[in-house]
Amino acid sequence: MNDRKMEMLLGNLLRLGVLVSGAVVLGGGLLELISHGGQRVDYSVFRGEPASLRSLMGVLQGAVTAQPKHLIQLGLLLLVLTPVLRVALSALLFARLRDGTFVGITLWVLGVLLYSLAL
Repeated sequence: MNDRKMEMLLGNLLRLGVLVSGAVVLGGGLLELISHGGQRVDYSVFRGEPASLRSLMGVLQGAVTAQPKHLIQLGLLLLVLTPVLRVALSALLFARLRDGTFVGITLWVLGVLLYSLAL
């Protein structure tokens, strides 16, 4: 695999990730507008988000049942995951090219990204 093919593959991954996450957010937003678009919003009392929107399993379970806010949250998670997948794919491609230096650097960057997401 040459550099051009590698760039195309990584670029297509980023495009696909952004398109998929955007479509999921758009779908969730449309569902939210359809179901609650005519309601009046009361900002006098603060209501935090439910716990199901603050955990990965809660988001996935809500998205499976097509709950609008959960779909929006899933789309945002997919958007954050896209560059992480790009770095992981880069590591695999560098390993395939047997470029140890870049594999090491890419794995280090992947570790930093995963560590920061875990916190």
